[in-house]
Amino acid sequence: MQTAKRFVSRLTRQTLALVLAGGRGSRLHDLTKWRAKPAVPFGGKFRIIDFPLSNCINSGIGQVGVITQYKSHSLIRHIQRGWGFLRGELDEFVELLPAQQRIETSWYEGTADAVLQNLDIIRSHQPEYVLILAGDHVYKMDYGTMLAAHVEQEADITVGCIEVPVEEASAFGVMSVDENFRIIEFEEKPNHPKAIPGKPGTALVSMGIYVFSTKVLFDELLRDHKMDGKSSHDFGKDIIPSVIKRLRVAAFPFRDPVNNKVAYWRDVGTIDSLWQANLELIGISPELNLYDSDWPIWTYQEQLPPAKFVFDDDNRRGTAVDSMVAGGCIVSGAHVRHSLLFSQVRVHSFSEVEDSVIFPDVDIGRDCHIRKAVIDRGCRIPEGTRVGFDRTADEKRFHVSSKGVVLITPEMLGQDYPHGL
Repeated sequence: MQTAKRFVSRLTRQTLALVLAGGRGSRLHDLTKWRAKPAVPFGGKFRIIDFPLSNCINSGIGQVGVITQYKSHSLIRHIQRGWGFLRGELDEFVELLPAQQRIETSWYEGTADAVLQNLDIIRSHQPEYVLILAGDHVYKMDYGTMLAAHVEQEADITVGCIEVPVEEASAFGVMSVDENFRIIEFEEKPNHPKAIPGKPGTALVSMGIYVFSTKVLFDELLRDHKMDGKSSHDFGKDIIPSVIKRLRVAAFPFRDPVNNKVAYWRDVGTIDSLWQANLELIGISPELNLYDSDWPIWTYQEQLPPAKFVFDDDNRRGTAVDSMVAGGCIVSGAHVRHSLLFSQVRVHSFSEVEDSVIFPDVDIGRDCHIRKAVIDRGCRIPEGTRVGFDRTADEKRFHVSSKGVVLITPEMLGQDYPHGL
């Protein structure tokens, strides 16, 4: 066991992780109008980017580059404030890699192009392996086990994969593997995904996580670069399908290390999935355990007082039931049920909040009734507002998802967006 740990530790020290955090996240609608998707708040006190970054640190990977592009100001501020604790003298860092036109006089044109344009920086760190990560998924994963599998299988490329229902698979890269988990077929976002043989209704899809032996990465990026006009310069669409027959490309199934079942992994790329994943955390034993001291999720944390619940009159009682309430919140003579409140939320007297996700610094006025909503940072909800009871009325003012989740942003209320969004 100790030999195995030393083996993995050596591999993680030889690895540079690159987190792709430049996507637009358009399916989140107005939540990503002024911020990048990885900067969207999640889980009461975190941002989505904190999960892959925490996975790196907890896995022993101390060299991390974050590739940014689209409306990255709040993301950059968050990383600068919350991720400056690594020790530079030990060659540990979380480095920001914005689009700089280092190779081409253009912005990043795809995930592969984003890495290509930072080849000189990658070379300067001289990694043995490069771990490519998506910056917009929520999960806890030890990347050391994936690196070990990559080396043990003598793979050129290893793709992290997970099982999902076939009806959801068309949003991902779908793969077929042989008995040794070598990928023999890979199709990006197919209209009719193939099920796993013997598992009808289930497909094997890419998590957007790749381990490359460094020389292989350089060779394939430069090969793809020469295909200009014939390639979209994307790992899933172009790089991986093009190497299946030429190189040894392995799949690494992501399993829970305790029970060997399919592990927790969420693509929170829509309003519905973001709302659902947040509210899943409220459960008695949620799949994603944020209280796990063995695998903490790191973040920038403001110094705030504890949450407070005030008034205890029969018709004016400050309560929260089946809910998570972050520091700095005050529930004043109001009732919160099955909801998640981020930091510094104020809920005033006679109001009711149910089945809702309330981002930081929201003020909910008196006698408001909020149900099945996501309320963006800094909103000031006027007194007497009713949301989630009349879809037609909600659609006139706000965005309503296909499953009836109401998204409210400051702009929809005629208010300014807060600083530090």
